[in-house]
Amino acid sequence: MNDELKYLLARTAQGKYNRRAFLGKAGALGITAVAANTMLSSAAHAAGPVRGGTLSIGLGGGESTNSLDPAAATSQVIFNILRQSGENLVNVSPSGEIDFRLAESIESTADAKTWSFKIRKGVEFHNGKTLTPEDVLATLERHSNEESKSGALGIMQGIESMRVDGDSVEVTLTTPNADLPFLMADYHLVIQPNGGMDDPTAGIFTGPYAITVNEPGIRYVGERFANYWDDSIGHFDTVETLVINDATARSAALQSGQVQMINQVDPNVAGLLDRSPGLSVRNVSGRGHYVFIMHCDMAPFDNNDLRLALKYAINREEMVEKILSGYGSIGNDFPINAAYPLFDDTIAQRTYDPEKAAFHYKKSGHDGSPIILRTADGAFPGAVDAAALFQQSAAAAGIPLEIKREPNDGYWSEVWNKQPFCASYWSGRPVQDQMYSTAYTTGADWNDTRFFNDTFDGIVLEARSELDLVKRKALYSEAAMLVRDEGGVICPMFNDFVEGVRDDIAGWEADPNLEMMNGFAAVKCWKA
Repeated sequence: MNDELKYLLARTAQGKYNRRAFLGKAGALGITAVAANTMLSSAAHAAGPVRGGTLSIGLGGGESTNSLDPAAATSQVIFNILRQSGENLVNVSPSGEIDFRLAESIESTADAKTWSFKIRKGVEFHNGKTLTPEDVLATLERHSNEESKSGALGIMQGIESMRVDGDSVEVTLTTPNADLPFLMADYHLVIQPNGGMDDPTAGIFTGPYAITVNEPGIRYVGERFANYWDDSIGHFDTVETLVINDATARSAALQSGQVQMINQVDPNVAGLLDRSPGLSVRNVSGRGHYVFIMHCDMAPFDNNDLRLALKYAINREEMVEKILSGYGSIGNDFPINAAYPLFDDTIAQRTYDPEKAAFHYKKSGHDGSPIILRTADGAFPGAVDAAALFQQSAAAAGIPLEIKREPNDGYWSEVWNKQPFCASYWSGRPVQDQMYSTAYTTGADWNDTRFFNDTFDGIVLEARSELDLVKRKALYSEAAMLVRDEGGVICPMFNDFVEGVRDDIAGWEADPNLEMMNGFAAVKCWKA
């Protein structure tokens, strides 16, 4: 690298030189855009975080019905707010390793059945109360209670007992599970005073930003918590989150500078948006997937031939091309892809086959009445267009799909997990056990396909306690085949996380776990 480029790199990292101009200089010297962006990211981190300023974020995926109760978190906005204001025992790093947070260390027995989480001292809740192991225990107990209807209930059902042991919380499992620390990173398991037993919606947590404005479906504000324990993150004085469900409006807000970050950039406009001055589009592939879900316990979807007909009637390649514009990959009707270390790439890829679709449709004995598929713009970027493509490809097999467009506000509370056939979105989870335990095992509160299969449950339970990775991979392959061939999920595509960031924001890093740097964009970034 020549001296001029080194100088411009440093200036750009400090926000004193235009990023696009730097990329142009680098390109003229034969440096690819990917390499130049990596250089910028490294230089920004090397320059170190800057404290102060206000960050404004525009997010899709918020509703007027949203609650600050972590157990009830369903949409992207609340997920991001919980990341800004709350903390778990651990997080999962971008490289897939455990990042200790409110637990400062973890120990387990050799059989991975009993785990001890040592709770960090000197941590304060936003109301001034000091964090104790009893708060952690109460949090885990609340999410283990079926009445809480927690999104983490499925992963908590494998716990036999819990207790406080001095400075630690000890968790004993019904069967061994080497992945338990990863499960504790579930964003629902944010630690609350007394576990949220007193008021789960109070929004009192231990994170870097204390919530000062809570206007569901409109706006949230967090102020830097003066007594936050970790001064390496939480650099802004204030973080404002605006709910902007319309994709075009989000992009316009980013271009005008009203906000400095947005989520869910429409892949069809990502390239054009990336050419706008003063900002860039960032994307990373991960475990997120766009789906159409059928309730296996409700007619007509209680007929597996009808479910198979619909799975064969969707053109996956066309959807990846037209809906994702290449920002993603083809799905195979189960929620696992190559981002998971124990993924089985030998499972045959299901493809669009109108003849097979017609065969299974006829075999199902369906009466020919319209099959209603509910969708909304807020289900996932391009969901309405994806439903229209599905309708067209299904028609070629003689399957009558009727598209019902629902309002964005209330979609996740009134349509998802309630209506028998709808568009949906999953961000994925760090490990297969968590994905299956959250959304596919019989006891999971978020089993949104109503896939109740004892054989599948047994396989997941066996895989959880199998410490031999070769045997464990084989078990997960069996589980995947059951979901693929008998389940109620139609998974045509895995999406990249595509977000927009203005050039005056430093510290952005690719994180394949969940959107917006696993929700930590406001926590880890700073003003350039």
